[in-house]
Amino acid sequence: MLSAGKGDAAKGKAVFEQCGVCHNPDSGEKKMGPGLKGLYKKDKMANGKKPTDATVKARIDDGGSGMPAYKDMLSDSEKDDLLAYLRTL
Repeated sequence: MLSAGKGDAAKGKAVFEQCGVCHNPDSGEKKMGPGLKGLYKKDKMANGKKPTDATVKARIDDGGSGMPAYKDMLSDSEKDDLLAYLRTL
């Protein structure tokens, strides 16, 4: 279970390297997937949901719109680290 503030942003940046193939971390510009700069400051994500740890984690787990599901590809601690990193963007 994810708890707010859990995770290591520095480790999350390393986890993000595989996400960076499709997502820009430093701009809102679309690559294959949407740019993630300011993700948590946005009113809604591409799927229409408000970005919270729970909704972002669900998107990572389930994928969608061409994004693969990472539910079984990333450990819970890697996902916590990734969310911590995404909160810094």
